Amino acid sequence: MANRSLNRPALHSTSTTRPECISAQDLAEQLESKRVTVIDVREPMEYASGHIAGSLNVPLARLHQADLPQCPLVLVCQSGNRSAKGVQTLLRQSHPHPITDLEGGIPSWQQAGLPVHKLKNAPLPLMRQVQIAAGSLVLLGLILSHVAGPAWILLSWFVGAGLVFAGVSSGFCGMAQLLALMPWNRENR
Repeated sequence: MANRSLNRPALHSTSTTRPECISAQDLAEQLESKRVTVIDVREPMEYASGHIAGSLNVPLARLHQADLPQCPLVLVCQSGNRSAKGVQTLLRQSHPHPITDLEGGIPSWQQAGLPVHKLKNAPLPLMRQVQIAAGSLVLLGLILSHVAGPAWILLSWFVGAGLVFAGVSSGFCGMAQLLALMPWNRENR
């Protein structure tokens, strides 16, 4: 997808069209000259684990009611999906300034060699927590099935089935939902 300048007017598109995008390198130049504000639409826990310095954290679910800066905005998220939805939300609300989307999300920013700022005491990313918990439960089920009784193998089966369901469904992961509720993953209010 071609990069476009933020000096152009915002696209007033419908929710079925892809919003205007900006590359990581172009965004870095815009930030250096202080011509844009970056809005990170990820959840606070994701934001804490690594974000573009100076960006504002406004989760997608709260974007429609947020008091946003009245200037050109660039929305970012992990993959570009949530930020694209955020752009559409702001376009429907007739935000008066250009709105663009960081192409490829935070990974493209990092792949361009640009720094991310991590908040002190940020928890591990949720998917790493899921991997650690799932792997630990599978190992525990295997160990207990040899030590305490063969029925403990069902723990490994249960975790494996949950991971398969998370993969084939629309991404719903019960373990991730539970881990997100843990005290270390809650945003401080």
